[in-house]
Amino acid sequence: MADARSLFAPLPTRYDRLAEVLSFNQNGQWRSFMVSRIPPTAGLILDVAAGTAGVTLALARRAPRARVVGIDLTLDMLREGSRRVSSSDASARIALTGGNAEHLPFEDATFDALTFTYLLRYVSSPAAVLAELARVVKPGGVMASLEFAVPSGPVWRPAWWAYTRMLLPVGGLLTGGPPWWRVGRFLGPSISGHYRRYPVDWTVSAWQRAGLTDVQCRVMSLGGGLIMWGNRSG
Repeated sequence: MADARSLFAPLPTRYDRLAEVLSFNQNGQWRSFMVSRIPPTAGLILDVAAGTAGVTLALARRAPRARVVGIDLTLDMLREGSRRVSSSDASARIALTGGNAEHLPFEDATFDALTFTYLLRYVSSPAAVLAELARVVKPGGVMASLEFAVPSGPVWRPAWWAYTRMLLPVGGLLTGGPPWWRVGRFLGPSISGHYRRYPVDWTVSAWQRAGLTDVQCRVMSLGGGLIMWGNRSG
């Protein structure tokens, strides 16, 4: 988790725009689908790995009466998120706080719904983190996630490999400077390595072991994004 903090600390002011550019404008679509898994009637929602609060704000729009808490390890990202939240109509319903997904500062069964975005590659034990996330969700509540994925097949997998190893770092350097070049070099190997250790089937089983039922997943954008969701068992 400390590596993630140092990697993303220099990025906040340009994070969302560059994320769209470097994902061919797919990141926003992935986020929107994940947020659509959350019931609009939810009363209290936790957004883990909230970053600059893009998903947090989308959750507040999705559930117009909800209170939304965003938590992230990188305080520089949260400061940019706070600026965005303060200028929104939902600022009175949103709270941002620093914290670690491996040890959430909340009681059991606190939240009606929970989301997390691009998190599991940065933790030492994805299974333990999933159990910790599920712990704070009420029975019957919804948990949903967005992660990068690795496309399959003889065309898209090599194309994805070439993009993440060559074009992505160069594009990051040209549009965002050295910090984004470092992120670009990091992302492809990080994603591939994660799925070698934790394939999608393993992840679905880990969600179930953490206490989630009706776990579903949807691969988007030719395999570049993966959305998962499920319900906390009673």
